[in-house]
Amino acid sequence: MTSTRLPGKVMLPLCNSSVLQTMLERLPNLHDNIIIATTNDGSESPIIELCKNLNIKYFRGETDDVLGRYYYAAKQFGANEKTTIVRLTSDCPLIDEALCLRVINKHLCGDYDIVSLGPHSGYPRGLDCCAFSFNLLSNTHQKATLPADREHVTLGMTKFNEVSSYIFSALEDLSHLRLTLDEQDDYTAIKQIYGKFGNKTDFSYSELIKTLKKFPELTDINKHVEQKNV
Repeated sequence: MTSTRLPGKVMLPLCNSSVLQTMLERLPNLHDNIIIATTNDGSESPIIELCKNLNIKYFRGETDDVLGRYYYAAKQFGANEKTTIVRLTSDCPLIDEALCLRVINKHLCGDYDIVSLGPHSGYPRGLDCCAFSFNLLSNTHQKATLPADREHVTLGMTKFNEVSSYIFSALEDLSHLRLTLDEQDDYTAIKQIYGKFGNKTDFSYSELIKTLKKFPELTDINKHVEQKNV
């Protein structure tokens, strides 16, 4: 809610609801496992109301300490050292459940400490998903002191721990496609993309990419927007 570039962005109207609710509707089989790790600065009231209406678990924590929010949220809802924690950011209303499940299932196999999917592996920005153990989250929480490490959750994990990682590949470079919500033009693009699907939320990743390739003017809308540096 306190975004400087697009204030209140997660509660902007989208698909007859809001950005955050649309994202939750894209994750129907994960609802029982979702915790909204929001702030405690007073701006979070609309988010809490939405969580109550949709029966979604939530946790309030420090605005600038997202790492701490993740740790205390997981701890409050019963995580143990082997629990798989999944990081999704609420400005990604085109998130894909099937891709998230690939990440989760790969991490549950136990072969890797961190399993992720994101633009660094060829996927469009805005489909990012990262899975790691609560034990890794806890160790990072205890050791991270720099503001950047506290703000970005996973940034410090490889600094303070020896980890093995697995990154899913998109098999083609689509990282130039921007599907995340940071500025007004991102919002315009996302609304028009959903418009192509009649504001329905049950389309697949392959259907999404097919549509973006068929209508390149959709991603031209926000192609100039630069991602904020860590």
